[in-house]
Amino acid sequence: MLYILIAILMFGLLIAVHEFGHFFTAKLLGVKVNEFSIGMGPELLSRKKGETQYSLRLLPIGGFCAMEGEEGDSSDPRSFENKAAWRKVIILVAGSFMNFLTGVVILLLLSIPARAYLLPVVSSFSEGYGLEDSGLQIGDRFLEIDGHPVWIFGDAKLLLDRAGDTVDVVVERDGARVVLDDLHIPYQERQTEQGMTRLRGINLGAVERPATLLVKVEMSVKQSLDYVRMVWFSLGDLIRGAVGFQDLSGPIGIVNTIGEVGSQSATPMQAVQNVMSLVAFIAINLAVMNLLPIPALDGGRIFFLLINTVVTLFTHKKLDPKYENAVNVAGFFCLLALMAVVAVNDVYKLIQ
Repeated sequence: MLYILIAILMFGLLIAVHEFGHFFTAKLLGVKVNEFSIGMGPELLSRKKGETQYSLRLLPIGGFCAMEGEEGDSSDPRSFENKAAWRKVIILVAGSFMNFLTGVVILLLLSIPARAYLLPVVSSFSEGYGLEDSGLQIGDRFLEIDGHPVWIFGDAKLLLDRAGDTVDVVVERDGARVVLDDLHIPYQERQTEQGMTRLRGINLGAVERPATLLVKVEMSVKQSLDYVRMVWFSLGDLIRGAVGFQDLSGPIGIVNTIGEVGSQSATPMQAVQNVMSLVAFIAINLAVMNLLPIPALDGGRIFFLLINTVVTLFTHKKLDPKYENAVNVAGFFCLLALMAVVAVNDVYKLIQ
């Protein structure tokens, strides 16, 4: 029950932060905001200040920012619809930016006790793989693998696992940047205690980087960017068919994951740290997903803005808003259907 409550509050907080991003930039850029609400459902408290109604509602599952002219025509010059396209884009992006910033702040807070960060290096080569003359040397610190930056310790294994038999690598060696293109380091089948396993024969070690305040800020941002990359990798795997829809998780699966993370932690403090790290990942996941060009999401609205700008440029007429509204409604119901499928899959996995 505790973890269900944590999950509800977490989603509510992330949605409220998202809507605050829209609210703040709308006010900043001169758009009239009719209501800003924390929570959904029946109204508990309400106060009007200036032109905006500020509300606290019963259900702690998010909130909303109701801008003038957001859903239809409005003659008010300060309506969302009557603002320049660049202002609309900033307002729409601001929600995801706030989710990303929330993830960075959580990771920065979690880094307070840190004394050092581990960075991946080549510690040794397994016997029998013939990698001693591959071009890599013991002590090389990974900077890039196949063009992807190595930001944190876990990136080296992740990127090597995703690479083919031939890999482009950039390392730091004796303080210098060394580029190693077309390294042939294929997987080879080896017998282990777990059975036959495909291994590359590169053993990873670590060097420490002292965790000063500036380094903590830098590494928190890099960890957040790493989460963004993980989301993109997952989307690419889904499109290519490397993973299926059965591997997706919705709110039910996330609640279960939060419960497992918390219950499997050795101490209450570790449970808090692990759950908050997961919350940071979910915040950044929401930031990325919300900017995808999918109808009913901010990314879909930005996509329509770009289309409208191009159409207006060539025809000197704006698209009728009814077309966007119709697509958004259809997209909303498609998202609901997808969420229902994912929810059923989550329940099925729980009862197995």
